[in-house]
Amino acid sequence: MIIIEVKDNETVDKALKRFKKKFEKTGVLKELRVRQAFEKPSVKRRQVLIRAAYRQQMQRMEQGL
Repeated sequence: MIIIEVKDNETVDKALKRFKKKFEKTGVLKELRVRQAFEKPSVKRRQVLIRAAYRQQMQRMEQGL
């Protein structure tokens, strides 16, 4: 459970922003999305390779500029 202590004279917006940041760090939504649909291991591997190739391409472009 995430607990946010609201400080004196703190606006609700700021407290909500801190809550959202903490919630995002826990990774609950990310895991929920992953569990919604099964992905075959071969598809996962293919996605990892595609992302790695994209990152390498972007690094090469940055070095060339």
